[in-house]
Amino acid sequence: MARAHDALSVRQYGASPGSHAHDHFQILLGLDGTLELEVAGRGRRVGAGDGLVIAPGDRHDFESARGARCLVLDSTDPAWEPIQQQAPQHEAFELARYLASACAAGQPRARQFGPALLLEAWAPLPTPARTRRAIDWPGLQVWAQSHLAAPLPVADLAARAHLSTAQFTERCRQELGISPMAWLRVLRLDRARQMRVQGLPVAEVARRSGYRSPSALTAALRRASPAKRDD
Repeated sequence: MARAHDALSVRQYGASPGSHAHDHFQILLGLDGTLELEVAGRGRRVGAGDGLVIAPGDRHDFESARGARCLVLDSTDPAWEPIQQQAPQHEAFELARYLASACAAGQPRARQFGPALLLEAWAPLPTPARTRRAIDWPGLQVWAQSHLAAPLPVADLAARAHLSTAQFTERCRQELGISPMAWLRVLRLDRARQMRVQGLPVAEVARRSGYRSPSALTAALRRASPAKRDD
């Protein structure tokens, strides 16, 4: 909605009226022709499809030898300050042409909502970064431990975490520092050790913890145990 001190208009420019300054921002968007300006001692040009923000207090002069037409917004909205050196987005020019025709037709909503829309179109706010779904690793571990006797492909773990296989694999490496299959091997080995401490037969331990055979379990336990050194 327009602020009480925002004024949106379409202006024709020709001969120089002399230098002057405003106590508000003046936003120009070129519609037709070329407008030559000197703003705070610097030469500037606004042609069709160009935009310029003149800051409060900046003394400026302008002229157009062949005539120029611009959409002009006079505004004291401080939101223009951080983007006054920023080039306008293409959407701002499309909006400017619509607002110019709407103002010429006397449509009140153009003057009412145009200033805020023009500010948004000039420099859209950055799209917020998507918040990644957190993986409940403790909960996933409890679920996996209850299914260790099954093959448990990575796709099943990923589905449990509501992710694709590739996403889950990447997150596992980022957050745990290992691959999903390496993580599963740690769970299987820990479960196997616990059951061996309880005195269960190797074949039964292998079956419950998901090893292909008793020999595969024995080999895994041997690899995980530190080698004995001969004194």
